[in-house]
Amino acid sequence: MKTVFVDVDTQIDFLFPAGALYVPGAERLLPAIARLNQFAAAQGIPLISTTDAHSENDPEFRQWPPHCVAGTTGQLKPAETRVANQIVVEKQALDVFSNPDFPALLDSLAADRYIVYGVATDYCVRCAVTGLLATGKSVALVTDAIAAVSPEDGAHTIAEFTSRGGSLTTVSELTGTEAEWLSSTVR
Repeated sequence: MKTVFVDVDTQIDFLFPAGALYVPGAERLLPAIARLNQFAAAQGIPLISTTDAHSENDPEFRQWPPHCVAGTTGQLKPAETRVANQIVVEKQALDVFSNPDFPALLDSLAADRYIVYGVATDYCVRCAVTGLLATGKSVALVTDAIAAVSPEDGAHTIAEFTSRGGSLTTVSELTGTEAEWLSSTVR
């Protein structure tokens, strides 16, 4: 089973209290995200990292405060989450599937399963898992590597995701000594 990790929007503007569009508590995810990304790199598992890359007058700023403007510090991923061979997919909307190159990338990777984590559970992560489930492939959400803007909306997103066939996992299940799934993974 070929697995692909998908790190959704773990950018400075979302992860830190001083960020332009901070997701409450997201800074606590940094060790988990770093561990997952480093694990993927060490195991040769493809890693897609989605990132907002907005222009200064992006239409999205009618709904949200300016954030993740291309070329700014806030648009960057924290150093500890960056690894070699990371596939970065920039987007200008909540949904990564709005990037016309994303479906072709997924086809080229030919994954059987996607492991998804990042921010925000109730926005960009929701869009990513909804689109990935629509591919007909297995999708797992890493519950201790996600954060929501609204806890209620985050819980609703998780309930909807599992009702559509998605599964839940944790960082230790994926990267720990009990990571039995890895032996059956074809990369």
